Amino acid sequence: MLSSESPCRIAVVGDVHDQWDHHDVIALHHLAVDLVLLVGDFGNESIDIVRQIAALDIPKAVILGNHDAWYTATPWGAKRCPYDRTLENRVRTQLDLLGVTHVGYGHLDFPHLGLTVVGGRPFSWGGSDWQNTDFYRKWFGVTNFAESTARMIESVEAAAHDTLIFVGHCGPKGLGDRPESICGRDWNPPGGDHGEPDLADAIAHAQQIGKTVSLVTFGHMHHGLRHRRDRLRDRLTIDTQGTVYLNAAAVPRVIKTATTHQRNFSLVTLQNGQVKDATLTWLDQDLQIIAEESLLNRAGPQTQYVLSSQD
Repeated sequence: MLSSESPCRIAVVGDVHDQWDHHDVIALHHLAVDLVLLVGDFGNESIDIVRQIAALDIPKAVILGNHDAWYTATPWGAKRCPYDRTLENRVRTQLDLLGVTHVGYGHLDFPHLGLTVVGGRPFSWGGSDWQNTDFYRKWFGVTNFAESTARMIESVEAAAHDTLIFVGHCGPKGLGDRPESICGRDWNPPGGDHGEPDLADAIAHAQQIGKTVSLVTFGHMHHGLRHRRDRLRDRLTIDTQGTVYLNAAAVPRVIKTATTHQRNFSLVTLQNGQVKDATLTWLDQDLQIIAEESLLNRAGPQTQYVLSSQD
């Protein structure tokens, strides 16, 4: 068991999009991480990828993303489904494979690390418009943002530890409305906050009742911007409570050439309930670090935000 003063090394795996294999497991062991957080979009209901994720033999917490219910959550997707949905239920299969490690609308205590991971809304598309009511009613008994927030708050209040990490597929509302913001809308028309109001309200509740929300991590909004190529999306920010928000969606997360393959992980060091370091790290096929981008401004917050789901 790590003491409260011992550093905890966390790997956050951004949107996978079918890019996962045994080399990732080898790399994570090589990096000697204590915890792996996976933010979803493993593929378009890709059972094989999720089965591999479920077999990962390192403490982990997982949330499924919108692509993980690509053919199930919407009428648009159902019309394009490539398999017989009367014979297969791939949403159910993914949830069964992941079991308790899927923290969507739930939580997972890690006593040896002294922290609890709380999950946001699973299968989320992000944004301030409630979507896919029939899907959420069927699978989770949730029909609106208020009910969704309530589910997350139940997990916050059931957490065994006062140090919390939130894992979502998309991030919370309230972190900026520029196209380049950490959850900013970068498609036409560009601009607007595409974060989730229910997740924002659950985080605010946790902070208000005295929990230490050390880290909120997510993906969905890829680092590469659609409306410009001269810069990337903001990847990390810190709110006025000291909570670090990390977007891990460096896509593609694996780059292969004829002779090499390179893969990325966001690495976070947590100590005494605070994020001490955060990097986007690329490894090559020989497990050598070939690029390491520091995302945390050690001198203080990059930008101060007051997190709120309110306009």
